[in-house]
Parts: sequence; C-alpha cells; structure tokens
Amino acid sequence: MTSTVRPPTVALVHGYLANRLMLGLLGSRLRGRGFDPRPWGYWNMRCSLLVHAERFARRLMQLDADDAVTTLHIVTHSMGGIIARAALDRYRPAKLGRFVMLAPPNRGSFVATRAARTFGRVLAPVRELSTAADSLVNSLPVPRDVEIGVIAAAWDALVSPDSTHPDAPHQHATLPTFHSGLLFRRDAADYVASFLTTGRFPSPLEPAASSVSS
Repeated sequence: MTSTVRPPTVALVHGYLANRLMLGLLGSRLRGRGFDPRPWGYWNMRCSLLVHAERFARRLMQLDADDAVTTLHIVTHSMGGIIARAALDRYRPAKLGRFVMLAPPNRGSFVATRAARTFGRVLAPVRELSTAADSLVNSLPVPRDVEIGVIAAAWDALVSPDSTHPDAPHQHATLPTFHSGLLFRRDAADYVASFLTTGRFPSPLEPAASSVSS
C-alpha cells in the first residue's frame, strides 16, 4: 500500500481592516501550486495585536499537533506579519517551515505614526505600528531560526519599502503594485510559492517555482 504525500500546509494571515476573504485568491493560487492553504482571521480592530497573536499561537499549536500536517509554512499580509512574529515568540511549531511576509510594517508604518496621536488611544494597533523606536512593532523580537522572505510593494501608500525589512537575515523582493495588490497578483503568488519551495525568490531571468516537492 503506497502512502499519500501530503502537501505542505500554509497558514495565511490577513492585515489590518481586512478579512479572510481577501486571502481567497492567493490561497487558491497556492493550492494550485501544490500547497494546502489554511486562512486564519481576526475581527477586533481595536484591541492590541498581541491579543490576536495569542489566538494565532494557539492555532499554530493545533496545526502542529495535527498528524495530517507535515510542514507548516506561514504567509502573511501587512499587520498579519507582525501578529505572526509575536505568535512565534510565544509558540514555535516543531513543523515550522518558511515564513513569507507581504508588505509587512516590520519597522512601523508612517501612516500609523501620523494617525497615532489622533486615533492611538482608541485603536491600539495604530499606536503599536508607529515608526517610533519604542513602539511595539520595533520592540518585538524577530525569529532568527526560520527562513524569512519579504515581498514589498513598490507603490505602497502605507508602508515604505525600507520599513518592510525585518531586523533578521531574510530574502527581499519588490513587485510593481500597491499595498493590497500583492494579494491579487499572480506573480506575487509565484514568488511566494518559489520561496516556500526553494528558500529564495526567482531572479528576473528565471521563472518562479510552480510546484513543490515532498
């Protein structure tokens, strides 16, 4: 009797003021490239992102304990990357694979900085994602024992390309789109699949990986 090769699992996390539906097209494209996408979402946009991180850490624990999950990758958009960073500081899955962040405010968002004085007391994430040296996002540790890939949007009106870089070894790529456009571009899905498969992004002269190995 031959055993069935299970596709790698990908935990998907959306950004601030978004929802799981926005992960649908990216998840579908990753499924077509040989992955098993598992979207995860949150609804409260006023509480600290650490509240969501606690919930996501529990979700990672569940997936890690699932016998059907062999490899557990994480792919995030925007604030979802910071939630995942905080979650990995709380629980590190034994099956953890690679970590791809799309347009992450790893060093804060200049828009959050501008809005923090007005909305920071009511909307905790706005305050936590500011570019201030002592903000939450600039105080969180970055996982250093996992392969990290970052894809920035060239025309991002929320996060500057420089702010997408985490303070840890990582691969970086920039695509010609807007902040949320990374969720809908086919080449972004290709770049994500390539990094999850090989640990690197494709060069401009080579095609992105379109399938995964066991």
